[in-house]
Amino acid sequence: MSENTMDITQVLEYLPHRYPFLLIDKVLDFTPGESLTAVKNVTINEPFFPGHFPQQPVMPGVLIIEAIAQATGILAFKTGENKPDENSLYYLVGIDKARFKRPVLPGDQLVITVTCTKRKRTIWTFHGEAKVDGKLVASTDLMCAEQARKA
Repeated sequence: MSENTMDITQVLEYLPHRYPFLLIDKVLDFTPGESLTAVKNVTINEPFFPGHFPQQPVMPGVLIIEAIAQATGILAFKTGENKPDENSLYYLVGIDKARFKRPVLPGDQLVITVTCTKRKRTIWTFHGEAKVDGKLVASTDLMCAEQARKA
């Protein structure tokens, strides 16, 4: 494995999320301070499919945005050369220009690409896209901030 990829055990070191809310399966490539490409394998076993929608399962758009946000968290930590700890977290603080082009279905593989567009102290802005089979399914601009955890 390349030094610019991450398997699921490494992803778990950089994200505090766990099942059923961990939405990144692996990182294909990253360049600290610039960009990251990750994968989410979408299976029929996802806990949201029985209710969204039973006759025609579709991955909720908000979870696609959350997957993009989780990719930005990994990129931010890799850029700062640190890992999440008990003292701080990165929070999603803004979503702009979210667009959904086509549904994401069981069996699809989301390929998520995030690019850091600006960083000012502890506030980051990113552009993110999610694609299935090379076709754009969602895009958004996100703002994240590192904040101390409350005791």
